[in-house]
Amino acid sequence: MPDGADDVMGIITEQVEARFDMSFAELQRAVTAAPQANREATEIVHWHGKLAESQQLLEKAEDELVAVLESQPDELDDPAMEKAHRVNTAVAARDGRAMVVRWLLDPAVPEKQGLASERLARLSRGARRSPAVQTSPPTRAATAPHPGAGRGVRR
Repeated sequence: MPDGADDVMGIITEQVEARFDMSFAELQRAVTAAPQANREATEIVHWHGKLAESQQLLEKAEDELVAVLESQPDELDDPAMEKAHRVNTAVAARDGRAMVVRWLLDPAVPEKQGLASERLARLSRGARRSPAVQTSPPTRAATAPHPGAGRGVRR
C-alpha cells in the first residue's frame, strides 16, 4: 500500500544520508566497524533499524488486513476489526520510531544542548549511578515508641 505518506523509510533514510554525507549502507558499515567513534551515528543507525523492523511489521499487518477485507462481505467481523487494530498499532509504533530518528537527526533540539544534553548522554551510556531524587522512603525505627515516650516526667 505504499504512497507518498507511507514512504517514511525512504524520507528518513535520505535525511540520514544527507546528515552524514554518505549512503546508509556506508554509514552502517562505519558504525559496525567502530561503534564508539560517533555515538550519534551509532544511535541513529540503531533506531533506523528499529524503524525498519516496525515498517516491515506494518506492511505485513496491512497485507493481512487487505486479504481479510477482500474476502469479507459488507459487514466486518471481529477478526477483521482485530487486523485493523493491528494496523493502527503498527502505524503508531512505526511513527514513534520515526520521531525518535528525526529527533536524533535534529542538532537544534533544545534538549540536546547544555545540561540536558549531558544528562541524556550519561543516561544513554548507563553512567547514572544513583537517582537524583530519593526513590525509597526513609528508614524508620522498627519498634513502636514506648507508651510513655514523649510525655513530660511528672514530679
